Amino acid sequence: MDPNPTVVKPTDLIKTAIGYIMDNRYRNLPVVDDEGHYLGSFGVTCLLKNVLPKAVLMKQGLTSVPFLQQTLADLHNRLRELEDHPVSMCMNTEAMTVSPDTPLVESLLILYHNKDSLPVVDTDSGKLLGVISYWDAGEKILSA
Repeated sequence: MDPNPTVVKPTDLIKTAIGYIMDNRYRNLPVVDDEGHYLGSFGVTCLLKNVLPKAVLMKQGLTSVPFLQQTLADLHNRLRELEDHPVSMCMNTEAMTVSPDTPLVESLLILYHNKDSLPVVDTDSGKLLGVISYWDAGEKILSA
């Protein structure tokens, strides 16, 4: 577990979170309040959702779009439209978490199913204690 993960606050701008994600190749960042309470996560899924054409994301939307002639500039412009919005705009409050008491194999199973970093949250206080990543798990298993 990384006990000092990069975090964002719900009021931080999306462009700040994008900077952290791109600079460090993160998929998600934990979102915490001023006291360190875990609120959810912000990540690349939100970014993709907001740059893709709306017709692709509708419930009965398109599943294949080879006819769409979108350029990188078009996608960039959509992303620029969100940069000055707060992270809370598309924060995932349903993200899976574990507690410090979650058994090792259970944590790894959740990490596997979650396919993303796993926030470790204190059950009593709700504070973020750290994040377990695939890298953390792999490093510990290999060094055991």
